Amino acid sequence: MDNFLKTKAFLKDLFFPKFCLGCNKEGTFLCQDCRHLLDILEVNFPAKNKFLDGLYFALSYKESGLCQKLIHNFKYPPYLKALAPDLANILIEHFIKIGKNTNEVWENSVLTPVPLHVKKLKERGYNHSQELARELGIILKIPVLTDILVKTKDTKSQVGLNKMEREKNLLGAFSLTKNPQSCGSHGFSKVFLVDDVYTTGSTMQECAKILKENGVKSVWGIAIARED
Repeated sequence: MDNFLKTKAFLKDLFFPKFCLGCNKEGTFLCQDCRHLLDILEVNFPAKNKFLDGLYFALSYKESGLCQKLIHNFKYPPYLKALAPDLANILIEHFIKIGKNTNEVWENSVLTPVPLHVKKLKERGYNHSQELARELGIILKIPVLTDILVKTKDTKSQVGLNKMEREKNLLGAFSLTKNPQSCGSHGFSKVFLVDDVYTTGSTMQECAKILKENGVKSVWGIAIARED
């Protein structure tokens, strides 16, 4: 099986080579030289709403053109799903820098990706937040629950909307498929919501509100970058 996977990966790289999104060097979507140019933050911030307890984010979206390019290619054409490990490792470096890489931090917790509406999921072919959460779950060795939250409302794009318009756009957009307490076999008391960019916080706030109203004690956000 290992030989099969290695051969598959070799053929994929042969016919569909990767090029660094920073310098166009062949071999990877993010080479080590360009990775070192990213200013990975050493602080985390409390959230600005009453439902989200805090937020971890590794990069400042507006201050890095490379950050913007990575995230754009991850969630828009050409839909580079394979960027997930690179982006997850950027977050891991952030956790290490702020001292949040210990077992105690992640004990009794789960990762939950912000869901996509089924229409957008079919268009993209994958949920970028779920791919990111899956990679983080492997590294941090904590469960990833993808079947708690669902997006039931096909909202218009949040791009260009102000905070009030974003909140209105997302009102009632998410719902629970099951009560979080029924997932008690995982033994969690904290949920980490995973998304790509935190702008006004409207998306995570709406998700956190539903989770808190249904018995989850602590909800934190994890985003690759923060825009505001």
